[in-house]
Parts: sequence; structure tokens; C-alpha cells
Amino acid sequence: MTFEQLVIFVATAEREHLTQAATALRLTPSAVSASIKALENFYAVKLFDRVGRGIQLTREGRVLLKEAKETLARVKVTEAVLAELGNLRTGTLDVHASQTIANYWLPARLLGFSKDYPGIRVNLTIGNTATVAAAVIDGEAELGFIEGDLDEPRLAASTIASDKLVVVVSADEPVQHDHEIGKLKWIMRERGSGTRSVLEGALSELGLDPQTLDVRMVLPSNEALLSAVRQGGCVTALSETIVSPFVENGQLRVLDFNFSPRRFTLLRHKERHRTAPAREFEAYCHVHR
Repeated sequence: MTFEQLVIFVATAEREHLTQAATALRLTPSAVSASIKALENFYAVKLFDRVGRGIQLTREGRVLLKEAKETLARVKVTEAVLAELGNLRTGTLDVHASQTIANYWLPARLLGFSKDYPGIRVNLTIGNTATVAAAVIDGEAELGFIEGDLDEPRLAASTIASDKLVVVVSADEPVQHDHEIGKLKWIMRERGSGTRSVLEGALSELGLDPQTLDVRMVLPSNEALLSAVRQGGCVTALSETIVSPFVENGQLRVLDFNFSPRRFTLLRHKERHRTAPAREFEAYCHVHR
């Protein structure tokens, strides 16, 4: 059974007249008759009786008419949904982002996008660079946002903003060796995080081996790093955006390390289809840097 056969059957059943149905559908009467006969023959059922010079629905035909009209109505609803998806009036977008971007860069963009497209629901999942990349590769997320670079041939990456990593210490902590990283005690993010990978890359550019750092503690979130470093005794590296309020209120002090700016990177799969919301939000992020 095809969609066209259902349309022809309903038009004929509602009028109980082949010629009138053919005129309404802009088909020939013979084409309408052939379509009805094909249905009857394939399913071994009689849909119309010839009564005098006209036709009337059989019992089986009345049953099919009810089901067919409901099916065609559902198709119309589906067409409307597809039109709304294409026109960004409704839809869902799954985004994964690393902590710094998710907490400090994305919220303003998500809010602006939501105002422009109130029918689009955005689901945000926070992770680290490794988990974000895996989500985009596996299709769990259409877009991913990470800090720094990623060498993954399955993913397309584009820069959407930049940020600077700084080394901070409690403002009350006396540090005599600002430039002697090997003599500092460190609190670090976990391996796989963008913050840690960017820091290790920056240290390598300065000719320093990250493996030689005196790492006293590894913590899984930026908030945990902030809380720990404010207690004194250790230094940590975080986004300048994150630490600025604590530097301004006198809780933290920035040490004199000049790291190059790091990139905020948008990831998408090179081969997977992107929905209209994903395409639009990607463009929105590039415009609203």
C-alpha cells in the first residue's frame, strides 16, 4: 500500500464516485479505478460495491476509510513538524562542553540563542575535552566545545574565541620563586581536561617538562581547584576569566608567567548530518564571539 493509493481511496470513498474523485485528484478515471483494483487484488478484499450506476463502500471499505483518514491526518501533522524543524520553530540540540566554556562562555550564547529561537530546546552536558570529543564522535552530541586543540581526524574544529591561562596562588601565600616552576607545589585538573593539556603544552613551549612538576593533588573541577588554592600552600592554572573576580577581591594573586592565549574550539562530526538547530547555533557562536 502506497501513500498515493490511500489518497485515491479516500477521495473515492468520500464521494463514492470514480469520475468525481479523478477530477478532484487531477487523474483520469481509469487511473483511479486501477489504483482501487490494485488495492483490492493485493489484499484480497472488496472495498466498493457497484450499486446501479454508482458505487458504495463495503463493510471492509468503511473500516479502511476510518484508518486511512487517520493515517493521512497523521501524515499532515508529520509534515507540519518537519516544516517547523526546518524553520527552527521547534527542535532539540544536544551540546557537550568542557567546564570552563560551559560555565563561563556558553551561558550568554545559549541565552541569546534561546531568545531568538524559543522553540529550540538545548540540552547541555558538561565534561572535559576527552568526554566532549567522544560524545561528538559517538553522535551523542551534535556540537562540542573544548579548550585548546584536538587532533581527531573524524572531527571538524573551528576557533570561536580565545582565552588566557594564568597561574594563581592564594594572596596570603608568600612565593619566593615565581619563575622557578620546579619549586612550586601544584594542584592540577585531571588528565583529559583542556585546562591541563593547555598548561602542559604551554610549559613545553617554555622548555619545561610537565612531568617534573611537584603535583600535590589532582581535582576534577575548576571550582575544586579554586577552593583548594585559596586555602594556600599550592598554585594552580586556570582561565583568566575564572580567576578574575578572586584576584579583584584580593583572595588570589597571579604569578608572572606569560602563557600564549589558548583557543576555544567548536567540534562537529565531519560525516554526521547536522540538524537545522545545530547549524544555526554554530553560526550564532561564530558571530557572537
